[in-house]
Amino acid sequence: MGRIAASPHAPLVAGVLLGVLAFLETVLRLPGPDAGFGEQEHPLVLLLALITTMPLVLMPTHAVSAAVLVTTANFVAMTPFHLLTVAGTAAQLTVVHQLGRQNKRVLAALPVPLFLGYAIAAAPDLGLGERTLTLTLASLTAAAAGAGIARRARNEARVYSAAAQAVADSLLEHAARGERARIARELHDVVAHHISMISVQAENARLTTTGLPPDGARRFLAIGDTARAALTEMRRLLGVLREDAGESPGRKPQPALQQLIELVDDARDTSGGATRLIVHGRVVPLDPGIELTAYRIVQEALTNARRHAPGAAVDVELRYTQTGIRLRIRDNGPGPRDRGGKVPGALAGHGLVGMRERATMVGGELNAGAAPGGGFVVEARLPAPGAQGEGT
Repeated sequence: MGRIAASPHAPLVAGVLLGVLAFLETVLRLPGPDAGFGEQEHPLVLLLALITTMPLVLMPTHAVSAAVLVTTANFVAMTPFHLLTVAGTAAQLTVVHQLGRQNKRVLAALPVPLFLGYAIAAAPDLGLGERTLTLTLASLTAAAAGAGIARRARNEARVYSAAAQAVADSLLEHAARGERARIARELHDVVAHHISMISVQAENARLTTTGLPPDGARRFLAIGDTARAALTEMRRLLGVLREDAGESPGRKPQPALQQLIELVDDARDTSGGATRLIVHGRVVPLDPGIELTAYRIVQEALTNARRHAPGAAVDVELRYTQTGIRLRIRDNGPGPRDRGGKVPGALAGHGLVGMRERATMVGGELNAGAAPGGGFVVEARLPAPGAQGEGT
């Protein structure tokens, strides 16, 4: 039934075809012994048979008019003439289905009480077969209208779901792009320091080394030129990333682990919950990139705790080891079920994904999920050769 309105020519073909079938069926049944009308009414009955089907040609542009004509003709064919054709029934189901698809729910359901009321009111005058046929028509009409309404609801739900998914994907992509731009910018600032040192040391070596052969001087000069070219290229790429992220290129020192105390104090003042910083091992300076990565992971974990578990107590633990540093940020909130319904250990959302990307880029790893005994925990391991920590 739903395909009748799919093609611009389908309603015309269906209306003509069903009209011919209704006409032929009516001719074969006239003047049957139980027809209930005389020969002088044959032209009217034949015309009525056509009206029960031919209005289908109006469906693409005048669905309501087509439904009114078909329903009225079928009701008249049933009541005084007791002559309902199979083609007329098919047309009746088609029009109510189409009304349901067009969200005209009241009009689509209106024929149901009409046919049902007739079957009940005229029950004493109707034979068993005609009464059964009328009840069947009422039931099929209700089913066709319900199918049309359900199909429209499914289509609307599909469109809404697709739109919502597109918005969610767009927001996630935008957030991920901004996070990656910030990571790239921070890596640039860290690496730029080392490249600058390479350039300076190469130049110093060329100028201060006594007895340096010409070939060695040229090599030191080439090292300095290469370092400066790399630094210029990195700054150019940084400008592109900042433009993509829509950020101003403000210049300020990148944070390190020394600023964790301020970060924890700010988190405590903002959330209103207890936030502690616990350090294990001997504190030693680490590579600036490692310290920046650790700081950002703690910062993002505290932000997530404040957003998803407001007021919860949070412990931030740093453990210096012989091979690097371990981070553990745990809150005593409701756990991961309130963070998107994800199972324990799942990394979801651009915040956790960004933390994992940061850890991976410096050769580390990060896990997040339900904490033993309740709450949420983020654990990261960052390699830092030379960090000779001692357990407490």
